[in-house]
Amino acid sequence: MYKNTPEKFGRISVSIHWISAIVIFTLFGVGFWMVDLNYYSEWYRTAPHYHKSVGILLLLLTIFRVVWKFVSPNPEIIANNALERRAAHAGHLALYLVLFVILVSGYLISTADGRGIDVFNWFTVPSLGELFNDQEDIAGLVHEYMAYALKALVALHILAALKHHFFNKDNTLKRMLTFK
Repeated sequence: MYKNTPEKFGRISVSIHWISAIVIFTLFGVGFWMVDLNYYSEWYRTAPHYHKSVGILLLLLTIFRVVWKFVSPNPEIIANNALERRAAHAGHLALYLVLFVILVSGYLISTADGRGIDVFNWFTVPSLGELFNDQEDIAGLVHEYMAYALKALVALHILAALKHHFFNKDNTLKRMLTFK
């Protein structure tokens, strides 16, 4: 089952979810580590290249993920009441919005000098140039603060999944862990 059903996530949605989760955790860790690199580190140029390349691929995967939601709508949210259902919708929307802000701000940091982003030397995403004054610095601050906001939202997302699994004893977590 590749598409979602009203009760269960399909293989594509489950795969995108877990690939995105692993990539986001990895990008956060690498980003956190990169800020302490100095000019003489052998990773000074290599780590940002990988970080940007994987970030662009994550952007493409996330765009595909949003399109996939229209092709194959998610199963109904399992909620005890309307407030919980609205909180789940708001939480998922916040995850997507913050992730897109991080990805776009990363692009703006990297392309402020007019150079495109080479994605693993496979293709180059062209630069739009400097769109506003101090673009690299402002986008850098947005990128950093939104990364921390995403970390907090992911923690809430995990806690909500665990609450559903251990306290509500429903299938919310199970249907994202398995597919048939």
